[in-house]
Amino acid sequence: MIAAQAALETRMLLRNGEQLLLTVVIPTLLLVLFSSVDVVDTGDGEAVDFLAPGILALAVMSTAFTGQAIATGFERRYGVLKRLASSPLPRWGLMTAKTVSVLVTEVLQVILLTVIAFALGWSPHGGPFAVLLLLVLGTAAFSGLGLLMAGTLKAEATLAAANLVFLLLLVGGGVVVPLEKFPDAAQSVLGLLPIAALSEGLRDVLRDGAGVPWPQLGVLAVWAVLGLGAAARFFRWE
Repeated sequence: MIAAQAALETRMLLRNGEQLLLTVVIPTLLLVLFSSVDVVDTGDGEAVDFLAPGILALAVMSTAFTGQAIATGFERRYGVLKRLASSPLPRWGLMTAKTVSVLVTEVLQVILLTVIAFALGWSPHGGPFAVLLLLVLGTAAFSGLGLLMAGTLKAEATLAAANLVFLLLLVGGGVVVPLEKFPDAAQSVLGLLPIAALSEGLRDVLRDGAGVPWPQLGVLAVWAVLGLGAAARFFRWE
């Protein structure tokens, strides 16, 4: 049942034009545009080496947080979640299916963006284990926040809030603009955001060849525990 529901969730996600815009089109356009045009000072080295890790982090956020929050919010509004909750599929099974759908979509995103980044001259470093840890914890953190938003706000409010948060974190989360460009006081705060921890952690590994970025993993772990815990506690199914 979980596998069937996960397959359905994935097909629905990939058929949704708005979701594809968030999960595929926007990250791809940002990667190509800012790698090809000298708009933002990304420091020494090729721009794509700075941008690719940040765009991978943005892809995780767009799927696990923004896309999932909006889709789940409207499913809750139209009574879909209520009906599914009364089906033989248990509630934890539905959440598991949604998580699997997010992971499948992220795998496709990572493959696509990696191919494009390589075509633009990307030269990644570091080990895949650290990258996998960052992506998994980032997915958990953003999923918890997305489900919390979808399960507590009205669908229209979720739509507006999720898109607003997406835009704010895109600008201030170290995705395309280095955190060093912000004032010192702002850097301390922005560095604690999940998108900043994920993008900076991926950048440390893939651009600088660092080992396991424990500080960034710690930030993501805290967000994951808080977000998933709050979602489990306050999520309303109808």
